[in-house]
Amino acid sequence: MTDPPLQMRAVLVDEPGGPERLSIGNVAMPVPDNDEILVRVKATALNRADLMQREGKYPPPPGVSPVLGLEMAGTIVDVGTDCRDWKVGDRVCGLLAGGGYAEFVVIHRDLAIPIPASLSFDEAAAIPEVFLTAYQALHWLGEICPGMRVLIHAGASGVGTAAIQLVRAAGAVPFVTASRAKHATCLELGAEAAIDYRSDDFAERVGALTNGEGVDIVVDFIGAPNMERNVDCLAVDGRIVLLATLGGSRIENLDLRAFFRKRATLTASTLRNRDMAYKIRLTRAFASTNMPLFENGTLKAVVDRVYDWSDVADAHRYMSENRNAGKIVLRVH
Repeated sequence: MTDPPLQMRAVLVDEPGGPERLSIGNVAMPVPDNDEILVRVKATALNRADLMQREGKYPPPPGVSPVLGLEMAGTIVDVGTDCRDWKVGDRVCGLLAGGGYAEFVVIHRDLAIPIPASLSFDEAAAIPEVFLTAYQALHWLGEICPGMRVLIHAGASGVGTAAIQLVRAAGAVPFVTASRAKHATCLELGAEAAIDYRSDDFAERVGALTNGEGVDIVVDFIGAPNMERNVDCLAVDGRIVLLATLGGSRIENLDLRAFFRKRATLTASTLRNRDMAYKIRLTRAFASTNMPLFENGTLKAVVDRVYDWSDVADAHRYMSENRNAGKIVLRVH
């Protein structure tokens, strides 16, 4: 007779619905494979995907933990036999396919990122998902180069605040759209200009800001409502990187000839359902070049608010109301 699996606490969704469906309960503790490490989670952070999964609109990939949470920071408590580069007690953060809203999580050894000594667990938990997403969009998909101009929609979001900083670090120029109340945050992080998407036509503003030349890259989360103007404000040979369709996915009466006039490239991408090899390459590329920048202050984790994980429902409500500028962190204990 085998022993029952050890239990741990985690945030559970009793059935799809609103934040009131979230509660803390017991689930089986994960066991690391030979190439995995077991981490005691100190902090995790919210992402829009968590809200969609809670509502039953974004199920986890096959074989992935049903527990919410796409990133974490914590301390290693056990290592697989093939994890010679890690030891118990090391502080790590990393990207997850799920399972971050829990006391413990397993992560592949090559997805774990050492936490710089200068960063807290709260700050480290705010890095993996948004900075890896922004790095992928700008460097791998957008092919950013020094001197380029970049328009970042939802500039005060988690990915937006990361993207502003990565654009500046690449020697390029970031413009953003955001609600007026969040402009100061974007400008402090390095945005060249902030455009109020509620009252301004961002394509017209970008035209004025660039003397009619347009931007080389557009990073967009909104989708259909923005697409026509995204093309309008794009420079010739520019690229649109579409990361979500929060505003809608269907476009009526879109004239595709606009793409030909600009010789535009449209790339749509997600990160959660990428295979392990891709995520490892992305993590290693980002960590090797950018984690030192958190030490010297070039980059910073932007934390809007920290909640105790017992208040996870309040944290989800706060995000759903679009009140945050930067990341919302859950402190796990």
